[in-house]
Amino acid sequence: MEKRYNSFVGYFKQKYGCRLQKIVVDAGFTCPNRDGSKGIGGCTFCNNDAFHPNYSTPDKSIFQQLEEGIEFHLNRYRKTEEYLAYFQSYSNTYAPLEHLKGLYEQALSHPKVKGIVIGTRPDCIDEQKLDYLAELAKEKIVIVEYGIESCYDKTLQRINRGHDFATAVAAVEATAARGLHQGAHFIFGLPGETIQDIMGMAPIINRLPVNSVKFHQLQIIKGTQMEAEFARCPEDFVQWKLDEYLDFFIDFLELLRPDLYIERFAGEVPPRFVNSSPWGKVRNVELLQMLDKRLEQRNTYQGAKYAP
Repeated sequence: MEKRYNSFVGYFKQKYGCRLQKIVVDAGFTCPNRDGSKGIGGCTFCNNDAFHPNYSTPDKSIFQQLEEGIEFHLNRYRKTEEYLAYFQSYSNTYAPLEHLKGLYEQALSHPKVKGIVIGTRPDCIDEQKLDYLAELAKEKIVIVEYGIESCYDKTLQRINRGHDFATAVAAVEATAARGLHQGAHFIFGLPGETIQDIMGMAPIINRLPVNSVKFHQLQIIKGTQMEAEFARCPEDFVQWKLDEYLDFFIDFLELLRPDLYIERFAGEVPPRFVNSSPWGKVRNVELLQMLDKRLEQRNTYQGAKYAP
């Protein structure tokens, strides 16, 4: 069945002729809103352990993490032969350039690693780092993923993000100017945002020169500042039942420009980390099947209501 949205998995197969599996590595970074330079405590929703595989710990070398990660994924994806090192935890450009070069190049020295994916914040990038990544991209796959989270400054301030939306726009424009593939990450349901606010992000995202997007529904993680905020003010949060979320996301998808690759439309956190599991134990693969089915039922597709 032909996809009714632009799948990021399809992008890799089309561009490189094969599946490329990400292997998460932890290089021991932090964030400027954690270490005191822009704040303390980090983003109010964040607990990195909630999406951190056991093999990926900063006490191991990057090469060792890759070795263990490849072995781990071979059990699930037996036909995968090529990999991307995914620098995921915290802000993976938040260090001097020479230090970054050593980490990235250690990852790229692995014979099965064809490229790197760098998760970072838009306020942790600069011209020198982008110039280096652009040079690296002439020989290897390089993807930059920016955590943008929301298009609204009031929300970014409330979640202790430490930067405004204009900073995100500047970062993605500078990245696009160098021809680098870049993705953006957004969270649906952050406190204070209404359904109308969230739907209003679609045309703003369309104007960003990004290639791919990840969307997550907000999940309340145990022990975070947001868990306490949710307990105090649950009325400030939009929450969806699973059927409601599928229809909401399709409404949003209809507004997105057709060339955007959708890398993820919902998040999955291990049950032990979440405050509650309103959707039960449904896995991402099942969510994707549900999305395909609902799109077919509604006879619609990505960009159906896109207005350039």
